[in-house]
Amino acid sequence: MTAVAVDRPAAPSLLTLTAVELRKMTDTRAGRWLLTFVVLVGVALVGVVLFAVPRAELTMAELFGAATSGVFVLLPVVGVLSVTSEWSQRTVLSTFTLVPRRERVVAAKLAAASVLTAAFWAVSALVAWAGRALAEALDRTDAGWTLPPRLLATTLLVMLLGTLGGVAFGMLFQNPPLAIVLLFVLPIAWGILGETVSALNDAAGWLDAGRTGAPFLEPGARLTGEVWARLAVSQAVWLGLPLVLGHLRVMRREVK
Repeated sequence: MTAVAVDRPAAPSLLTLTAVELRKMTDTRAGRWLLTFVVLVGVALVGVVLFAVPRAELTMAELFGAATSGVFVLLPVVGVLSVTSEWSQRTVLSTFTLVPRRERVVAAKLAAASVLTAAFWAVSALVAWAGRALAEALDRTDAGWTLPPRLLATTLLVMLLGTLGGVAFGMLFQNPPLAIVLLFVLPIAWGILGETVSALNDAAGWLDAGRTGAPFLEPGARLTGEVWARLAVSQAVWLGLPLVLGHLRVMRREVK
């Protein structure tokens, strides 16, 4: 008998998988409410800054910092949920049945989180410019409309690191409440220890992600080689390590 050749359907491209993962993040009621809340927090804080900051000190950088606050705090939660919801809602079985190569699903989740972060970075800039227009209408500032290009770039970098850190924690713990709590509690606890225990102060200067990322959000900060090295070391601990361990866990966990 002659063997009959069976045409297998082509595997979905990474671009297609990324679009699917992006839709998962935004196409549920909870996801839409959370993303809407991210924007509303930024709008509210821009409003606070408009009236709380003295007229002479109200700059575009101040408004942009306020507009991005919601993104820094809440978008990592979206990153966590993009992974943990697969396991908690048991959709992971269909996901890995359709795409057996799990590393491609992981790559798509990371890519989708990056795209979403870039979109909210752009929205934050628009909110800041809207705040600047309102400030001019209310005669609250004489500052210019320009955001320093370096500040825009470094803010996007820190945003990406935070959101991808959320994805990494989601992969590592695979439980929504646990991953979200630890995502916030562990860095805060380490930061407090670094500030209060003198023996840990030097180490915290390299391992506290909040401290190492702060210069990248300041318009006039000098980003020396040491500043970049501190950021790299802290992210190796808070992003790289959970990402590697989480990837191994996703690859090896039995799907039921």
